[in-house]
Amino acid sequence: MDLLQSSYTPDDEDDDEQQSLSSPDASPLRLPTKSAAPAVDDTALALSAAAASTSRPLDPSLHLVPFNPTADQLWAPVLGPQHPHAPISSASGNRNHKLGHVEDAAVLPFLFDEQYNTFHRFGYAADPSGLHIVGDAQPSAEPDTVYNLAPSEHKRRRLQSKEEDANQDPLPPEAKNPASDEWILRNKQSPWAGKKEAPPAELTEEQRQYAEAHAAKKAEKEARGEGKGEKSDMVVKSTFHGKEERDYQGRSWITPPKDAKASNERCYIPKRCVHEWVGHTKGVSAIRFFPKYGHLLLSASMDCKIKIWDVLESRTCMRTYMGHSKAVRDISFSNDGTKFLSAGYDRNIQYWDTETGQVISTFSTGKVPYVVKLNPDEDKQHVLLAGMSDKKIVQWDMKSGQITQEYDQHLGAVNTITFVDNNRRFVTSSDDKSLRVWEFGIPVVIKYISEPHMHSMPSISLHPNSNWLAAQSLDNQILIYSTKERFQLNKKKRFAGHIVAGYACQVNFSPDGRFVMSGDGEGSCWFWDWKSCRRFKTLKCHNGVCIGCEWHPLETSKVATCGWDGVIKYW
Repeated sequence: MDLLQSSYTPDDEDDDEQQSLSSPDASPLRLPTKSAAPAVDDTALALSAAAASTSRPLDPSLHLVPFNPTADQLWAPVLGPQHPHAPISSASGNRNHKLGHVEDAAVLPFLFDEQYNTFHRFGYAADPSGLHIVGDAQPSAEPDTVYNLAPSEHKRRRLQSKEEDANQDPLPPEAKNPASDEWILRNKQSPWAGKKEAPPAELTEEQRQYAEAHAAKKAEKEARGEGKGEKSDMVVKSTFHGKEERDYQGRSWITPPKDAKASNERCYIPKRCVHEWVGHTKGVSAIRFFPKYGHLLLSASMDCKIKIWDVLESRTCMRTYMGHSKAVRDISFSNDGTKFLSAGYDRNIQYWDTETGQVISTFSTGKVPYVVKLNPDEDKQHVLLAGMSDKKIVQWDMKSGQITQEYDQHLGAVNTITFVDNNRRFVTSSDDKSLRVWEFGIPVVIKYISEPHMHSMPSISLHPNSNWLAAQSLDNQILIYSTKERFQLNKKKRFAGHIVAGYACQVNFSPDGRFVMSGDGEGSCWFWDWKSCRRFKTLKCHNGVCIGCEWHPLETSKVATCGWDGVIKYW
């Protein structure tokens, strides 16, 4: 209070009276303001502004510099010329390089590489500022860089430089001899190219024998045409094992029996093995029943042979077809069964006559065919579709032998071809873990099915009512897709329990559509109920992988299976 009273003066009283008269509310008493910052001498600021405008060097006796000097001012010589024998000190310059001072410049790596390569290629380059051209050679017009020149211009300049070198410095005779040091120095392309190679050492007897065997093996492989998609010189032959090719009435041995009819429209699960066909020396990769009648069974094996077996009477091997030089992957009957197709790892597709065993024609694109199929329409039995290892589906006209169409959209080897929608469309699966639907004859995908959860589907089968597709997925389950317009996945139907990861086990239906069947990697054959999706039965069929399974088209409780143990079993 004493401070307030001491700071109160009569003048303040007059001011207060005027304020009280001018406004109804009197202002509160205010204390005088005072800065808490220390006093600053602004003389140095004025001096720094004056010193910054000058370019004179700094006084080395100063211990405090009141402004930011430039590099020229900071490293300028003190007074007069420098003594030539004086030691190099910081006062003689900011030497961060053996040639002097190099200032840092912000240059993008691409721009630096461009100018660096341009300098070493053409003899000039732009400095980091982009305002000047440095180098021995100067461009006549707008300077070009190595990255904005066309390939033709590069070639022209390279030829021009070679001509100039040839005109200016003719090569001495020793430079034309590859054995001379002069030639090595002129033609070296790498740090190691200038070094002379040591004289070849003598081969030992073991090394010489190995080299000769390797050369002979390579020549034999080239003679066979392997690796180039050429036709191999494999002798095509067939052997008939039956008693006679025609009976007393002149009927062929492939003629189906006239009284062959379905004994019952309702299918039943088989219970025991009734016969085994043993004749293949290696694993059996595929089996197919004779269309509509099933009195014959065709089998393809990894021993490069195809055999056909009698199912109804003698149950013996009727004929062996030998025309492939490597394992046979797939087989497919024509509609009447008189002919069939075979695809082998020798890159050939062969069209056989079932009765005589002769090869009618052979097709090849140089790639391995994984699946072969004839168009099911009666008027298109001459149209062949093959899924190849080079991601294509190739269509041949077997009458002319020409490729009429290629369906090239897949990203992996094509595994299956399945005709749907009255044979107007077909569905293909591939190693790219997708399904694609095609219009026959039009190489444009009309439906593409690919989901993150999908796996590769090496086998697809059509339901007898033609409304569903069963796809064997390599995540140990069978997925069901509709064959209608949208080809949607039926999430309510899923068949699992078997182990097929890594194996292209075949999936199939019973003729009445009540059961779904599939082989597995442990040699079993699994049966599921179509409606409830429950496992109905499991048969232990083979010692190795049970790769194929077919339901007999007429005998509704008979099933044939094949495996990698080389045995075909009839249940």
